[in-house]
Amino acid sequence: MVRVQNLIMRYGNRVLFQDINLKLDRHKRYGLIGANGAGKTTFLKILSGEINEFEGDVVIPKSNKVGVLGQNQFAFEDFTLTDAVLYGNKRLYDAIKEKEDLYATGDFEDDAVNNRLADLEVICVEEDPTYEYDVNIGKILANVGIPVEKHNELMSTLDSADKFKVLLAQVLYPKPDVLFLDEPTNNQDIETISWLENELKRHEGTLVVISHDRHFLNAVVTNILDVDYQKIREFTGTYDDWYIAANVLAKQLELDNNKKLKEKDELEAFVRRFSANASKAKQATSRQRKLDKMELEDIKPSSRRDPSIVFKAKRQMGDEALEINNISHSYGENEVLKDVTLKFEPGEKVALIGGNGVGKSTLLKIMMEEMKASSGEVIWGATIENSYFPQDTADIIEGDGTLYDWLRAYDPKRDIAEIRNCLGRMLFNGEQQEKGVVSISGGEKHRMMLSKMMLEGGNFLVLDEPSNHLDLEAIVALGEGLLDFKGNVICVSHDRELLDAFASRIIEIHSDGTITDFKGSYEEYAEAKDKGTL
Repeated sequence: MVRVQNLIMRYGNRVLFQDINLKLDRHKRYGLIGANGAGKTTFLKILSGEINEFEGDVVIPKSNKVGVLGQNQFAFEDFTLTDAVLYGNKRLYDAIKEKEDLYATGDFEDDAVNNRLADLEVICVEEDPTYEYDVNIGKILANVGIPVEKHNELMSTLDSADKFKVLLAQVLYPKPDVLFLDEPTNNQDIETISWLENELKRHEGTLVVISHDRHFLNAVVTNILDVDYQKIREFTGTYDDWYIAANVLAKQLELDNNKKLKEKDELEAFVRRFSANASKAKQATSRQRKLDKMELEDIKPSSRRDPSIVFKAKRQMGDEALEINNISHSYGENEVLKDVTLKFEPGEKVALIGGNGVGKSTLLKIMMEEMKASSGEVIWGATIENSYFPQDTADIIEGDGTLYDWLRAYDPKRDIAEIRNCLGRMLFNGEQQEKGVVSISGGEKHRMMLSKMMLEGGNFLVLDEPSNHLDLEAIVALGEGLLDFKGNVICVSHDRELLDAFASRIIEIHSDGTITDFKGSYEEYAEAKDKGTL
């Protein structure tokens, strides 16, 4: 259990939190949500003890083992993968390493050495009663997708995505009583995220997690902690439960203020729109019952604003969209794409999925002529005007100018009002549009790239991990924008709610180079995989 008492957090004259009082209980899993910059990560660091300069108290019983997901992927470069996970239980790690050193170099004629070995053995028994730490670590590493033959290699040999998987294994291995996770799904493939969901649902202690993955929050959390208005308010239920309740209240207030008489119809329409997929009809009915019983007095409308993402093609496309013929590509001896042949018809909206490293981004770069394939060809339709959201957007958006200058540089002849309107749709107000590009965050750069795509007016959108760094409101708006778009979409993402919002075709690239091409939504694809009907 965690108690927060009279917490006040200031940065200079800015008050981030004011008079926060919370009791976070055992057997509850809390999703910490809020707009970018609201203070979610700061609050998590206060809870975990990483930040100590605040007013008030955070009380965690000393008997509770606390686990915090590490964010420094390079902190264990000289550790083997097994040792990096074992380090999650520092007491056991230190005892095992000291014991190994004494057995290798100790003088067994010395009583002090033998007594120390006895003490270390007691620690090992207390922390690992079955003497199976190596077996348990091997299982958890295998579960996050790291093969056995790599377990004794150094962390420095892994790419960043796999290093983060090891950090996940490290924090989960000791089975902490209190668990703090900041964006555990970032850059993880769908299989790893699904495994993590199942692990966290079995967590018996207290969990606080920050995530911009709506599906993940709905699957894992039992309660929402909403950071807004310098407060942190608790709500019982999933993210969707909170989202509907908060938006229903805002709608009710709007209707009351305007003295409209169609409140019931408009509220029901909102629930239908939010659960638009036919496969979610049961959820919509269930949530409607909840709304009928819900006490809304304690739920304050959010101060957050939703961006307006609207893609409009400037040019009507013809009968041909895109063909990819026999594309193969290798990085040295590593072949990531092998004889990929795909045809995309006008108007198709495609989710491109697969594990990390299977070649999804490579395929998009080849399509967009960012790199040349080892073999094969890409044929765009004569009427296609594509627009590209690259994965390394944060590195591309740079320079000495303002946000307005950066966007206008792509189309100097465009009307000034249109440029400012595109930025405004992504919640950059007039003052913010004059900020220097060099000073903006990764999330703001992603919103800038979406502004650019709206300005371009392409009829074929190609997006590589567009939801990274976006907050939940922006991801929901992006899904709606892609759904309403009248042209083609190919999108790589691990965000299942985003994919399910717009995609009508799922293409999965497997680690052996084979491809599954499925016509239907992501949810239908997942169900077909579970049933083994593919």
